[in-house]
Amino acid sequence: MRKGIITLGVIGIIVFALMAVGPIAYNLLSNRGLQTADISEGGPAATVGTDGSWQVTKGAGANRTQAGYTFNEILPGQRKTTSGRADNAQDDNVTGQMRVTDGKLEEAVVTVKVAAISSDVEKRDINVRRRILETDAFPEASFTLTKPVDISHVPDDGKPAEVQVTGDLKLHGVSKQVPVTLKVLRTGENIVVSGNVPVHRSDFGLESPEFVAAKIAEEGTIDLLLVFEQRK
Repeated sequence: MRKGIITLGVIGIIVFALMAVGPIAYNLLSNRGLQTADISEGGPAATVGTDGSWQVTKGAGANRTQAGYTFNEILPGQRKTTSGRADNAQDDNVTGQMRVTDGKLEEAVVTVKVAAISSDVEKRDINVRRRILETDAFPEASFTLTKPVDISHVPDDGKPAEVQVTGDLKLHGVSKQVPVTLKVLRTGENIVVSGNVPVHRSDFGLESPEFVAAKIAEEGTIDLLLVFEQRK
């Protein structure tokens, strides 16, 4: 009888432990992270023209400057999408400038402090920073426009339009020319730009360490939501 009581007690302890730890493990393995927002569809009509010099600002409402990554984590028996992002809520983690002349985007550069990118799991963030992005050695990532592009077709009525651009993506110390389809919105005194840049880890020397639970897929995206204001 005593043996049976002890056995039931042990089972109870195990069940209790699983109930306590289970939600934590589930969150670590199933949480999707913090994804960069897409452009808000529509807004007030533009009150300024496109020509001039522009700089990244914090933004407001649904359109707030942010940048990050989206990759699949490959877990035993499953794949799940996970994301991380940086924003300008506290610091200028995402900066950039662009110049438009006669409706043509002639210059543009955006820079992101890579160490500021975070998801909703601290352990994941530490691994990504130290073992994949190596942020101590490569603290910044950037995108620089390499070919001027016409943006005169972007309407001034607060509705977005697509713009095809080509530029150099610099990540992990490696630069690659990439084509990108952007959504561009003119609204109020701002130009808002969003896009997802397809990337292959191996192109940028990003190794995927074999973690206990997961590894990172080869394909992913660098995600951007940028709010620009004219320089006065």
